[in-house]
Amino acid sequence: MAESVLVLGGSGAAGKHLVEILRAAGVEALAAGRNRAHADRVIDLSDPTSLSTGLDGVSVVVNCSGIENPTVAAAAAARGIAFTDITSTYEYLQQLEQVDGPVLLGVGIAPGLTTLLAVEAAQGGGPVDVVIGFGAGEGGGPASTEFFDALSGKRFTDPDGSQVRNYTRPKRFKLPAEAGYPRFPALRTDFGDQNQLTVDLGVPVRSYLRLDSRLATVKLAALALMPRLAAILPDMPGGDGWVVAAHGGAGRCYWATGRGLYRATAAITAEVVLRLLRNPIESPTWLHDWIKLDDLQEALEGAGVTFGTGI
Repeated sequence: MAESVLVLGGSGAAGKHLVEILRAAGVEALAAGRNRAHADRVIDLSDPTSLSTGLDGVSVVVNCSGIENPTVAAAAAARGIAFTDITSTYEYLQQLEQVDGPVLLGVGIAPGLTTLLAVEAAQGGGPVDVVIGFGAGEGGGPASTEFFDALSGKRFTDPDGSQVRNYTRPKRFKLPAEAGYPRFPALRTDFGDQNQLTVDLGVPVRSYLRLDSRLATVKLAALALMPRLAAILPDMPGGDGWVVAAHGGAGRCYWATGRGLYRATAAITAEVVLRLLRNPIESPTWLHDWIKLDDLQEALEGAGVTFGTGI
């Protein structure tokens, strides 16, 4: 029987691209969701029976729904089905690490591609600063908005032990000219891989977020002070270009840039899924413990991603 991949949120911003790319690669990709008009399998993640039935005959589950529920991963893993998620807060990643079974952690652009870039940058020593730039004009749907709004006002622990509020501590970074981003500060933001990398690489790793629009980035800073502003501040203009860069010691910098964040997220996830089908895992595993940047670079370049070193 052919191997199948179940894509939760398969009609969403990234999920629909993932389904398309996997099918083009000859993989049976099943879009899952609550809307019968857009789903190959109707699954309500709040209904255990619905989820259990939806897992029949599946080899890999990719969660693109934006719903962070470790019981979904546990249900898949209990049946020996590999599970991964394209967007993960640190708290959720910690929960996934406790699942008994095949779970691949940190897949996507950030964490994911940023993680692999940071590993390369850290070879020159630390600290490593990871800069994530997203296009303010690319709508990602409610799940994306909820993810960033949920970070507003929350604090996380810096490698030096201090408490940091999301969207604060602005810092300027050089970004590749190919990205077309004007230079202005990025803001500290708690992406899940910075904590794990600090431990694994033995150097401080800090992540920063900015958008391609200064006004949109200022909006994030305002949300740090008053999270309730999210409901009344309008969306800010911007484009669909994205960029990620890891600045390490000795001037080492590794970066990637492209257009269409959600299609790029789907491209990296599809390549990871294809590798999971060929080389299964048995327990919770971080992406950077399983593959290196070189393993994905050629495939992503074919999907329109530009890579470089130094700025």
